[in-house]
Amino acid sequence: MIQYNTYLYRMKVVKASEAHLELLVPLFNGYRMFYKRASNPEAARKFLSERFKKNDSMIFLAIASNGNGLGFTQLYPSFSSVAMQRTYILNDLYVASEARKKGVGEALMEAAKEFAIAQGSRGLTLETDADNPAQKLYQRLGWKKDTTVNHYTWEA
Repeated sequence: MIQYNTYLYRMKVVKASEAHLELLVPLFNGYRMFYKRASNPEAARKFLSERFKKNDSMIFLAIASNGNGLGFTQLYPSFSSVAMQRTYILNDLYVASEARKKGVGEALMEAAKEFAIAQGSRGLTLETDADNPAQKLYQRLGWKKDTTVNHYTWEA
């Protein structure tokens, strides 16, 4: 657990578990709604519960001193064959609207970096919409925009 004191929030960032579902579900549902998906808390609960049961992602949760959930980030493990090292995809980062611009996103990203380092990871990768204002945070925290590769997607 990492303790943070920002100018507005006293918070802790914890490695989330199934015991944190009630705090995570509204945040995860809000994250999906941010990306224009319909609200579906039950589907969010099921999806998150499966991640915990299968242990196929790592979720960090920012919790205010009053016990409210402020935001989360979710990492998925991957590997770099060229580097022959584990890497993590920072797939999701969400901060509740009332907690934005108060250090919560930074605290979550720092927790993700500390975890990756502790795991001996090559690093972290993320992708974001071209117009996502959080890019300013990424740049301020030392993340570099990769202009040397193109990413392609295929959807079934």
